[in-house]
Amino acid sequence: MGAVPERDSYDVVIVGGAIMGSSVAWFLTDLGFEGRILVIDRDMSFARSATATSTSCIRQQFSTALNVKISQFGAEFVTHLRGFMGGDMRVPEIGIRSFGYLYLADNAAFADDLRARAGVQLAAGAATRLLTPDQIAQAYPFYALDDIVLGSINTENEGYFDSMAVFEWLRRQARERGVEYVEAEVTGMDMSGGSVQAVRLASGARIACGQVINAAGPRAGHVAAMAGIDLPVEPRKRYSWVFKAEQPLDRDLPLTIDPSGLHVRENGGGTYQAGGHFGDDPAVAFDDFEMDHGLWEAEAWPLLAARIPQFEAVRLTHSWVGHYEMNVFDHNAVLGPHPDLGNLLFINGFSGHGLQQAPAMGRGLAEWMCHGGYRTIDLSAFHYDRLLTGVPQVEKAVI
Repeated sequence: MGAVPERDSYDVVIVGGAIMGSSVAWFLTDLGFEGRILVIDRDMSFARSATATSTSCIRQQFSTALNVKISQFGAEFVTHLRGFMGGDMRVPEIGIRSFGYLYLADNAAFADDLRARAGVQLAAGAATRLLTPDQIAQAYPFYALDDIVLGSINTENEGYFDSMAVFEWLRRQARERGVEYVEAEVTGMDMSGGSVQAVRLASGARIACGQVINAAGPRAGHVAAMAGIDLPVEPRKRYSWVFKAEQPLDRDLPLTIDPSGLHVRENGGGTYQAGGHFGDDPAVAFDDFEMDHGLWEAEAWPLLAARIPQFEAVRLTHSWVGHYEMNVFDHNAVLGPHPDLGNLLFINGFSGHGLQQAPAMGRGLAEWMCHGGYRTIDLSAFHYDRLLTGVPQVEKAVI
């Protein structure tokens, strides 16, 4: 991986090399695409990418059947990674630690919403179960539930997985199949005849391209603007804390979504990971990863201890800030071609659930590019056109 591309022209240029860009690159090679592919990223360590700073979990509890199906394929890909990668014995066997996601509702309206979502999920083949407070207490006696009226959980293919291993092997095999990765910054695009002719790099290099894929994560709106396109994707801060409990819980802790907005999950070895945001949720600068160290004691820890009294005695071990690539239009992906600039394609705006959706989204975009249409899951509902018509494809289950 060098700072200068080997060539000055490629069939496909992918702007962003984290899990979305690498998923598209890998699936293109898997579908037999024979053109030259270049992946460009500003930071090939990916240390602050949304991929690296995520909760690293997968769920099927979404409010739309399409998102349920997308995560179901994600689970299939993760649990059969070696098989998808041709039986390569270097590829690790990766499972899902299925402690599940537990949504807690503290009012009748949210309970009705959980019931409606469960109907969608069950119809799509998910194993969602609705739990009364008594049933929650029986299964997980450590919660304080005085304010809870209903819970929703699924413990099949829902929980933690080693997302960085999946990412690493998508990228490694893509490179072994001839995809070129370059650490560089895209600073502009040359437009002509209703298409993107080339991308320009900070070094001054001009790279001609047949197609350009915007896989720039939280920077996606910035990259789209280089082509004169408005894309409502913004970086939003999300805080994460890892802590050790003086008295660990006696069973796995589901990824618990508290009505306050805080979430917390099992991390193993008596440690746990909590996350969320509090109050306003403004767009932030791309390079704003400053931690508000007062949030732990002022907001997060009191909420944790109120919901799980055993977490009164904990020790914070480390914390970090990551970014969501928030689609402020409808909290859902923007995928596929631009209706006017046909060689500009999107894989953006996942609003916190991109990691688990990367296999299906990468496969889908590769199918569209290789075959002119979707062959497995029809992802046309995510096309850019809906932004122009003002008809959202709303996903309610955003954490």
